[in-house]
Amino acid sequence: MAAILKKMQAALYREKPPRMTALKGLQSEERGDPFKILIGTILSARSRDENTTKVINKLFAKYGTARQLAAADIDDVKQLIHSIGFYNVKAARIKQVAQILVEKFEGQVPSDINHLLELPGVGRKTANCVLVYAFDRPAIPVDIHVHRISNRLGLVATKTPEQTEQELTKLVDKTLWTQVNDTFVMYGQNICLPIKPNCKACDLKKSCRYYQSTFSA
Repeated sequence: MAAILKKMQAALYREKPPRMTALKGLQSEERGDPFKILIGTILSARSRDENTTKVINKLFAKYGTARQLAAADIDDVKQLIHSIGFYNVKAARIKQVAQILVEKFEGQVPSDINHLLELPGVGRKTANCVLVYAFDRPAIPVDIHVHRISNRLGLVATKTPEQTEQELTKLVDKTLWTQVNDTFVMYGQNICLPIKPNCKACDLKKSCRYYQSTFSA
């Protein structure tokens, strides 16, 4: 995996540095604030990174802590995030999460996956994102990009992101886990696209199952 990550990063930076992912940008801007990483990850579901970044900046300018969001007027929260997909559902969910953080965790985000998974709307991908981007703990968040690219390369042969996570944790050295999501997501957004991947720019063609089956038949 170290060689794969290195080749991906080389391809990404060959012409110009790619735009940071929304979570990487949030981690940098907010210095890894666990609350903002958690809420930002929930809001990022089914939303483009550019839109997610704009929305979370507006939200956190007014509600920057769990206590502030827990006490927020739900209609105000909806107004702040209305440009994001499923904003009604997400507004209710992030307010509920904030309330639980205040009631059960003294306003702090828990740093273990079991407690994170108890929060409404938090699945394994979101929980693992919080572990990686907020606490720098080894985990492999698997979204559509990580799932797609892992299968295209032939690293796994799985049907769900959850299965991909299980296989990657067996395959990848634990010291590299925190690098997988950010690198694979940038690669999926810029080179290994869902439709019409830019295989010409990829340095992994020789070992890529998708490329070999599609172009070398």
